[in-house]
Amino acid sequence: TGHQKPGLADRVTLGVEGMTCGSCVQSIKGRIGALPGVFHIQVSLEQSNATVTYDHTRHSPESLAEAIEDVGFECSLTNATSAPVQTETKVFSTAACSTDSIQQARSTLAQTEGVVETQESADHRGLAVTSVPSLVSAERLGDVMSCLVPDAHEGPSSRSSVEAVKMRIEGMVCLSCTTTIEGKIGKLKGIEKIKVSLESQEAAVLYLPCVIMVDEIVNQIEVAGFKAIAKSKPRQLKLSASEVERLLSAHKQEEKVSEPCTDSSITTVFQLTGMHCKSCVVNIQDNISKLPGVSSVVVSLENRQATIQHNPKQTSAVELQKAIEALPPGDFKAILPASPVPGFLQPLVSVAEIHIEGMTCGSCVQSIEGMISQKKGVRSAQVSLANHQGTFEYDPLVTTSEELRAAVEDMGFDAFLPGNPSPSVRSSSLSPVWSAVKENEAESDAEPATNTISKCFIQIGGMTCASCVANIERNLKNEHGVHSVLVALMAGKAEVRYSPSIIDPQRIAEFIRELGFTAAVMEDCDGSDGTLELVVRGMTCASCVHKIESNLMKQKGILYASVALATNKAHIRHDPEVTGPRDVIRWIENLGFTASLVKKDRPGSHLDHSCEWKRSFLISLFFCVPVMGMMIYMIIVDHQIDTSHHHNATAEDREKYHSTMFLEKQLLPGLSIMNLISFLFCVPVQFIGGRYFYGQAYKAVKHRTANMDVLIVLATTIAFTYSVVILLVAMVEGAKVNPITFFDTPPMLFVFISLGRWLEQIAKSKTSEALSKLMSLQATEATVVTLNDDMSVLSEEQVDVELVQRGDVVKVVPGGKFPVDGRVIEGHSMADESLITGEAMPVTKKPGSTVIAGSINQNGSLLIKATHVGTDTTLSQIVKLVEEAQTSKAPIQQFADKISGYFVPFIVGVSFLTLVAWILIGFVNFPLVEKYFPGYDKSISEAEAVIRFAFQASITVLCIACPCSLGLATPTAVMVGTGVGAQNGILIKGGEPLEMAHKIQSVVFDKTGTITYGAPKVVQVKMLAEGNRMPRSKLLAIVGTAENNSEHPLGAAITKYCKQELATESLGTCTDFQAVPGCGIRCLVSNTENLLKRDDSEENQHNAALIQISDTSSDHPLIMDPQPLTVVQTSSFAVLIGNREWMRRNALQVRADMDEAMTEHEKRGRTAVLVAVDNELCAMVAIADMVKPEAELAVHTLTAMGLEVVLMTGDNSKTARAIAAQVGIRKVFAEVLPSHKVAKVEQLQLAGKRVAMVGDGVNDSPALAMADVGIAIGTGTDVAIEAADVVLISNDLLDVVGSIDLSKKTVKRIRINFVFALIYNLVGIPVAAGVFMPVGLVLQPWMGSAAMAASSVSVVLSSLLLKCYTKPSAEKLERRLGEVRRHGSLSEVSVHIGMGELRRPSSKLSLLDRFVNYSRASINSLRSDKHSMNSMALSEPDKHSLLVGDAHCEEEII
Repeated sequence: TGHQKPGLADRVTLGVEGMTCGSCVQSIKGRIGALPGVFHIQVSLEQSNATVTYDHTRHSPESLAEAIEDVGFECSLTNATSAPVQTETKVFSTAACSTDSIQQARSTLAQTEGVVETQESADHRGLAVTSVPSLVSAERLGDVMSCLVPDAHEGPSSRSSVEAVKMRIEGMVCLSCTTTIEGKIGKLKGIEKIKVSLESQEAAVLYLPCVIMVDEIVNQIEVAGFKAIAKSKPRQLKLSASEVERLLSAHKQEEKVSEPCTDSSITTVFQLTGMHCKSCVVNIQDNISKLPGVSSVVVSLENRQATIQHNPKQTSAVELQKAIEALPPGDFKAILPASPVPGFLQPLVSVAEIHIEGMTCGSCVQSIEGMISQKKGVRSAQVSLANHQGTFEYDPLVTTSEELRAAVEDMGFDAFLPGNPSPSVRSSSLSPVWSAVKENEAESDAEPATNTISKCFIQIGGMTCASCVANIERNLKNEHGVHSVLVALMAGKAEVRYSPSIIDPQRIAEFIRELGFTAAVMEDCDGSDGTLELVVRGMTCASCVHKIESNLMKQKGILYASVALATNKAHIRHDPEVTGPRDVIRWIENLGFTASLVKKDRPGSHLDHSCEWKRSFLISLFFCVPVMGMMIYMIIVDHQIDTSHHHNATAEDREKYHSTMFLEKQLLPGLSIMNLISFLFCVPVQFIGGRYFYGQAYKAVKHRTANMDVLIVLATTIAFTYSVVILLVAMVEGAKVNPITFFDTPPMLFVFISLGRWLEQIAKSKTSEALSKLMSLQATEATVVTLNDDMSVLSEEQVDVELVQRGDVVKVVPGGKFPVDGRVIEGHSMADESLITGEAMPVTKKPGSTVIAGSINQNGSLLIKATHVGTDTTLSQIVKLVEEAQTSKAPIQQFADKISGYFVPFIVGVSFLTLVAWILIGFVNFPLVEKYFPGYDKSISEAEAVIRFAFQASITVLCIACPCSLGLATPTAVMVGTGVGAQNGILIKGGEPLEMAHKIQSVVFDKTGTITYGAPKVVQVKMLAEGNRMPRSKLLAIVGTAENNSEHPLGAAITKYCKQELATESLGTCTDFQAVPGCGIRCLVSNTENLLKRDDSEENQHNAALIQISDTSSDHPLIMDPQPLTVVQTSSFAVLIGNREWMRRNALQVRADMDEAMTEHEKRGRTAVLVAVDNELCAMVAIADMVKPEAELAVHTLTAMGLEVVLMTGDNSKTARAIAAQVGIRKVFAEVLPSHKVAKVEQLQLAGKRVAMVGDGVNDSPALAMADVGIAIGTGTDVAIEAADVVLISNDLLDVVGSIDLSKKTVKRIRINFVFALIYNLVGIPVAAGVFMPVGLVLQPWMGSAAMAASSVSVVLSSLLLKCYTKPSAEKLERRLGEVRRHGSLSEVSVHIGMGELRRPSSKLSLLDRFVNYSRASINSLRSDKHSMNSMALSEPDKHSLLVGDAHCEEEII
């Protein structure tokens, strides 16, 4: 019944000024329309007015005008008159309707435009609805209230009302995107209106839920190529409180099948499968509710359940089941709740987890679910697009998991079984709600209220890539009792939070072992709580300290806080899960103090010794010069005496002559001026200049070795002590003749040796810069954002990267560095991770992907959630590896030390012999001693004279024996060697690598950027279209133009190739460019004709006649008549470039022979890209990372030199194998992490080999530091160059051979130097020992100095001869190798994956895992689609053995 009356509603038209566009209209409508009491608002932009229908008890025209002005527009009431509006009240009967449905109807009415009020009628039997007929029609009200007819279904009562939904749309870049979406979605049935905003990346959609579902809209938007996420969930999915209650009680009483609600009716819960969307729900509810005896039907799409209240006398549960299954389209399956029967009668239910590759959108998911759920024996099918995973419940008696897998494959996807799932017997009525709850629990990182969560750390070995991490995280989360898992790949550890009541760390480690990794529980892990050191300013007294400490300790997550007033420092221990440095600093600042992090010096910033040696050298030099001057003076004087007396001067002559010399004048008896000056100059040298030598010698002696330092210290100390003692004796005795002293030895020795050491240190000091370089790769600041519940950004702030906490959301803009390791939560982009992985190809990043600190974000803005911060990031781990490698590397025992090791005992032995011999001679034949003992004083006894003479002789031997050129032998050769190396493009840092390189037995090459260029190049363009339709030059012009806008390395390679081929720099114009990461690009190309006019000269037209379609011998070249291109059409071409998947999405068929050709390229580790112009496949472009031309020669030369050559790469095994075969390497380690590279090098070293590592990336730097000789490619990263010992400037691999060759030559030269160094002294020893005394050859003081000078000069000259070195040229090496070379075949290459021996084969490491290892596409994040890769791995004959795992291949794969 309805009657009309002028009611509460009035209408007024207000003038509105200042509106400029539709969005102004929308904002006024939105703001004013939302006011309570406003029934309708119509805003006109043209007439600048707003017509408002409102409740006059609540509003007046003035209040409305004010509200509009609040929105920010001018509002005038000049001719605004309010007129009452006709309203109409209808009463709808609500008899036999549930309170829920009445409630729902009322809420729907409240939101319907034009409804003024809804009241219960006086008799409480109906609803009185007052509405404005001009705004809402009677039919519309009837539609809304249709649910209140007694036989209406309960549930979504607002079936025919218009619903609004807001969606977030990703991937829109320009206005054409918005128009595409509006156009496509607007045409769909049931869509009333759609508005897409590019700025906010959102769409507002008005739709009829009875016709179309939100999921369908989302799918349609995805088909258009964009990603949509519904922000406001559609209303009808909400269950009322009573229903939820009922649903839950149904689970809790699983044994009680029925639960009487009234005397006659019971509630039965069915498990339903086969529902896809809301319309299925409506279908079931509508039809089942019409059955006799059914009082209510509630169907839940999420839980896949139907809860039906019915009278079992009228309709039994079995009848209901049949009725549901009979409903069109016949896909529904209803599973009756299990009656409490004995366990053996329960049906077997197995769950198969199938890994599915090749799904691209929601429609793939639906088609798989639809198909599989119809198979016999399948209970339910759930497919996740994000995890590439399908979970199928089935009856193992009817079907098997292998059959299901095959069924998925038949649909055109790739499916793998992860293992053999064991059939689990479980009651089929077990509700999936609980498993869903469990899953959420596993993923929630928040601590549940109970405090029974513990945390443990597990050291994991054998992880090679991100998929290993995902594998461990995924499997552990599914274990009962595990709450969260966080795995750090580089550190090789996992942090697991678990319930100790259910599971213990040992069990968790066991689970990880079952997955095929090594795992050990870390007992004392410092990672469990974070420590902070802060500088706190502004504290004045002890109360400040107390205030800070007590306040901090109150905060959640702070375990310990201590503040020191004297040092202004605070030490804080905290739980990184709960809080972090930023919060702590904020708390302290809120108390009124300022706090900042203490900047730590990097540990292991190696002490720079070069300044010590420099100081030592300068001190020695300063004091040595006068002593040397006096020595030379004495030598000259002696010479003059000899010449004046015609070489027969007697000792007396000499003595007389000396005493008249100024230097020989005695100040005190026995102390001449010369000896005094020498002594004074010698003291500082001995004790200041030589103090480092003493330190080093002490260490050596402590370790029971005699190195060069021991020799020097021994010689100088003995010389100095002996000289001082003999002087004192002479002074005590008042000797007339000045004793022979050796004060000149220490200064001279120290000068030469410290000079050598200083030169060496200069060369060495370069290496310690490596770590500072590494740290500079890290971003210094991060933008931390705060998010709303709906993922919109509330605020953002720039913070120091050290203050980023775990769990923070960080925004990374295009071109920015990732400040921390994390997971993407929003946005799509590509990231350049060449820094860490060494691979030049960018990697696609989408929500859920992990990102690495230090890598560079390329083209899209990303929001990431920090998972590892501070010292846990991958970059910090690499720094740590480099540091450890540099400190743990055993220093090479240098040649000089080795010689000293033999020389010291030898000299000591000789001097001891001299001592014994002279004592014996003295006692046997005293006159002999008397004859040769200068200044023999008759006052001392014979015995004393003999002993003094013997000591003097033996010590003279010691003093003369130590050659100062010993210190120069190595450094001078090294200086010259490194200089010559530098001229030849080989930078060698210091002596160790030079001395080491000739001992190398194994050379390990990195692949990307070392053996190959590291940048993709076009290898082949294969034409597929007929030449007259699409000449090659025209195609190249089109393709080059299309890819000119692409930022992708593959695109850049194609453009470069086209420009080279067409010999031009300018290309055509490209519009509507769209790139889909992982698939390809689409665009329109025009203006390519000007390129061709120039290119199609006469000769080219003749050449065009002979376009060869393919480079395979089976195809004949197609001959055609040259048709002059007279008409130049200026047309535009629609171009598609991408992988098979991209062509498939764009409805282009890839022919079998094409597929084969692409597979052929992919086998060789190349990327094959298809080109379509105007929807016709025209060409295939093969792109590869090219091997450097000299690589093969270098490898063969090294092999010919008897070295073992190994290839080690982070890339997949297929590419690695192809490239190894190409250059002739027999042993390959593929998919290796930076930390594994170090371990591999160590493994080789432990096997007793000397290892050289050749690399270019940051990921190689730890291995370069660890290897006996690290060789970096000059075009590589700074870090690698810093960490290496040798740098090849010219990027030429033959220089590896060159550096080994140069090393051999240098070492040879060093050995010759030692001969020169020792020869003079070895001659001098017998003279000093007095062997030649009978011939009259007695040791003169100058002889020691002369021997020293001569040996030093000889050594330097000998070293300079190295300057003549030339490195071997390619031609020379080619000739030397001759015909020995032959190409290696693929089968000869042995490939080891990951850490090889360290990874145990496991029961669960099934075929799938091997498969995954093999099918990781060569650049799988790129355009090489997954499908082709896997099918290829299957079809490849010589690798079939790898997949099946024959015995002889088993150890190769590991």
